[in-house]
Order: sequence, then C-alpha cells, then structure tokens
Amino acid sequence: MPKNATVEEFARLVRALKARDGRSYEALGRRLSVSASTLHRYCSGATVPEEFAVVDRLALLCGADEEERRALEAAWTRADGTRRPPVPEPAAEPTPGPAAETPEPGAEPAPEPAAEPKPAEPAPAPEPAPAPEAAPEPAPEPASEPEPEPELEPVRARVPGLPPERRRRRWGWVGVVGGALAVVGTVTLGAVLLPGKTPERATEPPAPLTWTVGSHLWQNGCGHAYLAERTPPPPPEAADARSWATAQGAVHGGETLVRVSVQGKSAAAVVLQALHVRVVERGAPLPWAAYRMGDGCGGAVTPRRFEVDLDRPRPVARAVDGYDASGQEGRTLPAVSFPYAVSAAEPEELLVSAAAAGCDCRWYLELEWSSEGRSGTVRITDEGRPFRTSSLTGRPAFGYDDASRRWVPAEADGS
Repeated sequence: MPKNATVEEFARLVRALKARDGRSYEALGRRLSVSASTLHRYCSGATVPEEFAVVDRLALLCGADEEERRALEAAWTRADGTRRPPVPEPAAEPTPGPAAETPEPGAEPAPEPAAEPKPAEPAPAPEPAPAPEAAPEPAPEPASEPEPEPELEPVRARVPGLPPERRRRRWGWVGVVGGALAVVGTVTLGAVLLPGKTPERATEPPAPLTWTVGSHLWQNGCGHAYLAERTPPPPPEAADARSWATAQGAVHGGETLVRVSVQGKSAAAVVLQALHVRVVERGAPLPWAAYRMGDGCGGAVTPRRFEVDLDRPRPVARAVDGYDASGQEGRTLPAVSFPYAVSAAEPEELLVSAAAAGCDCRWYLELEWSSEGRSGTVRITDEGRPFRTSSLTGRPAFGYDDASRRWVPAEADGS
C-alpha cells in the first residue's frame, strides 16, 4: 500500500508507543494476538490495521492516557481513509433543496391573493353586529379548523401538489395509521429483539461492557483460504481481507478465526461467565473452488484459543493451549478457562477458531456476563449477520503465483 502523510503520521505514533514500552515485536505481538511481522508493518507504515481495536490495545499496554488514545484513533481514521475511497454524496440530496424552495416562492404569491379575499370576508363586519347570536353555530366550525392548521403545515410542505381538503384527509389517515404502526412496531420490535434478531450491541439489561470483533483473521498473518464462485483478483494484504472478501462474495473455507476484544466501561469488574456457540443454519458445503491466501507461512507464536467443531450437533467452545516458539526453548501458553474478569483498565481477548468439514454453517457467539448484582448475555455477530464457514473437503484448491501473476492449482486441502 503506498505511503502518504496520513499513513506515515499514524505509523509514527505506533512506533512511539512501541519504543516507549521497550518490548520486542514478538513480545508485544503475543499480548495483542498478532504476528511480529504484522506489528512491524503497522510501525513501518506498510499497512494500516483494518480495525482500531488492536492499536487501542497496544496503547493500553504501553500506558497511553485518554488524550493520546484519542489522538491515535484520529490518526488511524485518517490513515484508514486512504485505502477506503470516500463514498460520493448522492446527487439526489442537492435536488430536494431547491425543489423544496421553488414551491415556496411560487406558493408565496398565491397566499397574497388568497390573503386579500380574507380581508374581504371580514368586510361584512356590519352583519355580525345585527346577528351575534345566529353566528354561534358557524363559529364552532372555524374554531375546530385553526387547531389542526399548525399540524397540517408539515404535510403541506411534503405534499405540495395536494389541495387543502385532501391534505386534511391525508393527515387524518396518517395520524391513525401512524399511531397503529407505532403500537405494532413497538410490539414487533420487542418480539424481534428477544428471540434472535438483536443488534450486535443490544442486551437485556444494558451491558456494562463493550466489545469489538475481527472475523477476517489469518493464521500467523498469511495462512487462510476463501471459497469463491469465480476466480478472484490477487490476494490482498491481511489488513484488507474483509473488503476483498466482501467484494468477491467469498466465504471462509474450512475455518473462521474470530477475535473478540472485551472491555469494561468502568473500574467495576465484569465477570465473563461462559461463551456459547449457536448454529442458526446448516447446509451442504458450497461447490466453489478454494483460494489460499498464502502457503508455507509459519509463526513463532500459536496463541491460546477456543476451538469449535461446527459439525457437531451442539458445538461448544473448548479452551486449548497455545505455544511460544520464539525463544531458545519453546513454552506452552496455558489455556484460559471461564470465568475471568475484565474492566476499563484490563481488557481481555477471546480468540475463537471455528472449523467445518461437512457443512456450510452460519453461526454466532453468546457471551454471558455478571457485574454488581446484574447479569446478561451479549450476542457476538459479524456486523449484525451470522459468521459463515463452509467445508473445503473435496474442493479444487488454488494458490497465487507471484511470478506468473495468476492463480495456479495447489494441493487439495482435506480440512
């Protein structure tokens, strides 16, 4: 990715954090669950993280204060924009402005002639004097119209082409239908939120924690496979995996790695009680070819994680050990089991590896929590949609050859 001033400024701030901490790329990478080479690319400006969460965790580890973290997030936002071209503003927005104004000038001349007849109506003022008692019956009718008159103004502005009588009728129906829809909408929303359509950050009761999700992770920053219906363009940098896969309609092949970063909103401890896996749909594996993002890559650190077998009738998240081979003597990273606590100052990361060998599975996670006498469950999804993993078994596999700049057949993966 070509560097520019915004990317270099972001990289400078990341380098400053790393220098302040003093630990090596490998040591910091282990704490952040990223490879040393990936962290080095962030510091050099070779790439920009797809999510700010990993940089925010680095800032917390290196002792950055709130002001530094805000400046870092602003720099990341500017740098991230260099690889995400701005969406052009829709041309429809300017049009309504003038269109809404043109009727008004045209409407102003109309009220003026209409205003002149109105004084002409009060002109027969001499008649009310002789018949003040006969007027009470017509009087209630004008009294009933002035009250709705202010409410009708917005409707006139939105529907300039309708005559006043139809506007009144339309407003009456809008009021009745709108009221009915409000009641139905409230009931429907409650029904939708409770069983299974909750937004990613909606919980009952409100959660005292916050979280971010990364679902396009690669093993050691380079090992991953996607299933695609058509031959895709060359593989992207790992940081751009989400946008690349979305553009191709690609699906995780064989395994999906999900990183959930959880943090409390205050100093009060929030205890994470359990992590559950919910499969919402199973289908036959996709009949698409597999495209590998890298071959022969390896890493010194295999982080501890939760492994999930999506082919089981009731999948569970099972904690497994990691391994650190960066030193002269390798060492095991013991698995961490529930429950454990998080707070605003002590975030935690959950790395979930979900594998499928015989299905095209759609699934999500549920995280149980408790804090200060309250408890609840948060639903972890892929930006509001279930995660998706499809088997690679028996699918033709391809790897990208940099020399010929094309995808070439690779050894089949039976996972």
